[in-house]
Amino acid sequence: MPSNTETGEVTGTKDKDYNLIWYIEACLSNALRLETYLQDAQRENDTEVVELFRKAQADSRKGAELGKQLLRTRLGS
Repeated sequence: MPSNTETGEVTGTKDKDYNLIWYIEACLSNALRLETYLQDAQRENDTEVVELFRKAQADSRKGAELGKQLLRTRLGS
């Protein structure tokens, strides 16, 4: 349930920054997970699923890169 209070006092990281960090981690984890799924589809010679997972993996990598760029600007480095 959403809260109107900032939890940065508890974690030391503002919600907006924490959420961005979480998003980047989720994208990277998804890219890794999709590698396993890709290999499974390749073993089965399922080219349609291979293509789907390659596109999804590329999207996850792109999301992670965009998130990292934004995080860099927010953290000032």
